[in-house]
Amino acid sequence: MTYRTVTTIVTDTTHCKGSLEAAKAIAAQHDAHLEVLCLGVDRSQQGFYYAGASAMVVQDNLAQAREEAVELEAFARQALSSHLLPWSSAALTAQMVALNGVVAHRTRFSDLAVMPRPYGDGRGHDAEAIVEAALFDGNVPVLVMPDDATYPQSVGKVVVAWNESPEALRAVRQALPFLKQADSVSIAVIDPPQHGPERSDPGGPLSQLLARHGVRAEVCVLAKTMPRIADILNRHARDQNADMIVMGAYGHSRFRESILGGATRHMLEVAEVPIVLAH
Repeated sequence: MTYRTVTTIVTDTTHCKGSLEAAKAIAAQHDAHLEVLCLGVDRSQQGFYYAGASAMVVQDNLAQAREEAVELEAFARQALSSHLLPWSSAALTAQMVALNGVVAHRTRFSDLAVMPRPYGDGRGHDAEAIVEAALFDGNVPVLVMPDDATYPQSVGKVVVAWNESPEALRAVRQALPFLKQADSVSIAVIDPPQHGPERSDPGGPLSQLLARHGVRAEVCVLAKTMPRIADILNRHARDQNADMIVMGAYGHSRFRESILGGATRHMLEVAEVPIVLAH
């Protein structure tokens, strides 16, 4: 398996700059085609306007979104002007109600989507919706770039968050091109269940799977000494000097995590290195 098509979505020129540069670097490292979707989003809620005004407001908002998309495409084309491998860009517009469908349709044939962190100052609901649409509706793995992070020239060390879940296993399989590229991989198992199927050898079957793909992996069993799984993973990544974390996304429902929180949402909020997510 390798990445042949890498897609990134640009919705502004500030928060998306890091993910665009990361997408360029990944496409170059894997000899992949780079697709850049420049998305102007109509974030208005038509239900709040008085009767008779909706049609006019919708038209004005879509026109503004179209202008934003054209400006974003000009920004992307300038950033890609020196990119030597094949690339393409497209200016698109979408209303919030149709955002999932647009993102899913344009990412479902990609091998990897590269996105900026969806939570933080200056980010609206559309940033979270775009990441989730690629994961759930486009069914594509997503690499999320934290703020101020730089994608490494070569991936040296990767931490895999392993909890025996289908989401975690799918993330590992989808991230194999990164894992094969890495010098070493640390399989982080946090408080493995005493009566689980891997109770006598936590992370052992996964380590064997990776070894057969030529990946050098070691298992690190970690105690849950902090309340949040994300904090433990971040600390372990710092200790390992890791360039990337691979983990399954949304083992609980998206609604539950949006209300009560969860490992995926917390990691997206506090991640210090790029994260590869799959569901």
